[in-house]
Amino acid sequence: MEALKTKSLKNIEQKMENLDENSLRFHILQSAKSFKTSWIDLGRALHSVWKDKLYKGWGYSTMEAYTAREIGIKKPTAMKLLKSYYFLEKEEPGYLKKDYSNSANAASLPHYESINLLRLAKNKKALGHEDYASLKKSIFEKGKEAPQVRKDLSTIMRQREELEPQEARQKRKMATVKRFLGILKALKQEIEISKLVSASVIKETANLITKLESEIG
Repeated sequence: MEALKTKSLKNIEQKMENLDENSLRFHILQSAKSFKTSWIDLGRALHSVWKDKLYKGWGYSTMEAYTAREIGIKKPTAMKLLKSYYFLEKEEPGYLKKDYSNSANAASLPHYESINLLRLAKNKKALGHEDYASLKKSIFEKGKEAPQVRKDLSTIMRQREELEPQEARQKRKMATVKRFLGILKALKQEIEISKLVSASVIKETANLITKLESEIG
């Protein structure tokens, strides 16, 4: 993570003092302390907590409250950890068998942000099999960090758009129409509340919104 702040680390250590060293709760806190070299271990444990709602038994109403208050991880980071771990479990189960926690290879462990980008890339229809394989290799074998992976992915997607200019233009047009529709809806709501224009104008705006929605499906 970006290492945990000193205050968070102290908070974790204080909680660990009162827990059974063999408990899952203790194990997760221990993993959080050495996050940079054991995010997979932490992701695996958090996945178990989320799946079985174990946080409720520990006095937290939500997963977000548990990760934020107990181990100092905000919701976006926690969700990336969960999704990145689950992605590896589903797509690269063999990789999870490697033991990085106590080995010299821990420093070469791909960052969860890089794995998360690979997960997102997997779902991009425009990304070909060879492109995905190349991206995957750059992460697992070359150890590329998230900023470079993001840059590579953007380059690949831009190249694909250049190969399919008509489809790319259509996507851009659709994106513009959707933005316009969003702005129009927000303005309609504002003028309705403030009564800035007549009822007939508001009605015409509503009709326009309906037509735009039908065009973009």
